Amino acid sequence: MKLLTVEGHKREALGKKDAKKLREEKLVPGVLYGNDEVVHLSVPFASLRPLIYTPNVYLIDLEVDGKTYTAMIQDVQWHPVEEEILHIDFLKIDADRPVKIAVPVKFVGMAKGAKAGGKLKVNMRKLRVKALADNLPDAIEVDITKLAIGDSIKVGQLQKENLEFLDNKSNLIVGVVSTRAAKSVTALDDDDEEGEEGASESEESSEQ
Repeated sequence: MKLLTVEGHKREALGKKDAKKLREEKLVPGVLYGNDEVVHLSVPFASLRPLIYTPNVYLIDLEVDGKTYTAMIQDVQWHPVEEEILHIDFLKIDADRPVKIAVPVKFVGMAKGAKAGGKLKVNMRKLRVKALADNLPDAIEVDITKLAIGDSIKVGQLQKENLEFLDNKSNLIVGVVSTRAAKSVTALDDDDEEGEEGASESEESSEQ
């Protein structure tokens, strides 16, 4: 998984008044949790943009006053009206402890059912997984090439090395559903087959 660096500083004072002052300076008050350690800090809002305005998921090198922590965003509290983060929570990541995180799904290929007039229906764009930080992928690749109309892929069908899927195995990730166009094609095919059968029967009757 890709790694981004965010630089922060320990907060000298806590409380609503101090938090408001930080926000006026375009800084976001936050907390880093992990292993019974709690670090109160602030980070520039600008440095969070690549992390929060993207569907991608990143691990973070969080540099706080000369000390670096591997972390991930656990929670973001937004202002109800303004484009302003009120508070952010980071979770410290240890190399030897599995991480639970939602990873984007990347669909590979063109479903043959879609080529036949069906419609690709995506139910899940992220999957919850559990793995060591070094084994976390940027995305879960799902090959949809062989999906015909009526076919689907469920969580239980996926297998990735060193990765545990946490969503219910019966949850449908993606499928190809029938459309009017697909039904029209099927009806035409059926008519052609019936026509051929009728023609064959007529030829046999004439011969007799």
